[in-house]
Order: sequence, then C-alpha cells, then structure tokens
Amino acid sequence: MAPPKRPLTPEEKRLWGLVTGDVEPLPEKDRAPPVKTRKATPKAETPKKKAEKLKKSAKPPSKPAVQPQPAQPGKTPGLDRRNAERLRRGRMKIDARLDLHGMTQAEAHGSLNRFLADSAAAGRRCVLVITGKGSRPRDDDLPIPARTGVLRDAVPRWLAEPANRPLIVATQPAAPQHGGSGALYVLLRRKRS
Repeated sequence: MAPPKRPLTPEEKRLWGLVTGDVEPLPEKDRAPPVKTRKATPKAETPKKKAEKLKKSAKPPSKPAVQPQPAQPGKTPGLDRRNAERLRRGRMKIDARLDLHGMTQAEAHGSLNRFLADSAAAGRRCVLVITGKGSRPRDDDLPIPARTGVLRDAVPRWLAEPANRPLIVATQPAAPQHGGSGALYVLLRRKRS
C-alpha cells in the first residue's frame, strides 16, 4: 500500500524545478498511449478452495540425505554384535581424534573430509569427531530457543556425503567420557588388502 501523499516543501519544489526546467514534452505522435489499469477485486474463496490451494502450493517434503547408520547390534552390515556394543559404550580403542571447536563451517567441512580420507588410508578403525555442543542461549525464557550447535547439526550431513559414505561403517554419539552429545564415534571400513 502506498503511503499517503504529502505536499512538497518549498525546497523540494525548487529542486524539482531545477531538474525539470529544461525538459520539453514529447510530440503528440511519439507519446505512448496511457496504460489503463483495473483494480482486481478479490473473489471470496471458500474454505475448501483455500485448503486445496495451500495443499497444491506446499512443497513436497525433500528426501533426506542417507545418514550413516547408528551402530545397531547385529543389524549394521559389516559390524558384529560385540563391536557394535563396544562402540556404543565407548569401549572401542580410538585411533584418532578431530576437534572442530573454533572452526568455521567451511574449515570444519574441509578438515573432516581430509581427516576421514587420511584415517581410512592409514587403516584406522575408530575415530572420534568432536563437534562441541554449541553455545547456550543467553535467555532461557525465550518462547522459541535459539538454535545452537551449528557444527553438531552439520557433521552428520557431511558424513553422509558421497565422498565420505563409502569409508564409514557406522556412527554413534560418544559416551560421556569422550564428549557425550558433543562428539561422534565414526567406525571406518577395514582396508582391504
């Protein structure tokens, strides 16, 4: 909606006069015909039509990326029940650690990709990726809490990327002694010789 018109101040009138002082109107034959506009009157929609319209305009849910499988005893291919349980409880030997604290998303993404490729090439089996839990919101009384843990949310998506997925057997949130929900165990595939 356009704001209501107000009268020009004397200063604005003077400036407008300077701008348009040497302007000459076009000859009648060169002028474009005036554009006729018609205000559209909205038609009343029935609730049923509104619902159908909303249904059509809604985007279909996007297909989520295939996430690395959490270690499920006896159900994760390439992982036996004993090792799945050891991974879940944090009892598997950690061969390497990557701490992403203080990195930007771009830095963390590149570091994670290199770390996984290097670890797989070196024959490491279980690695720990520390994302951190994210900063706490300053005001706990907010009706909608502030989003926290950007890297914590992004790392599972990065692990599911085509470059990383073939390297990984399973992932599992870390046990409390290794960072709890701010870290992930990543079980890499054994190197075939």
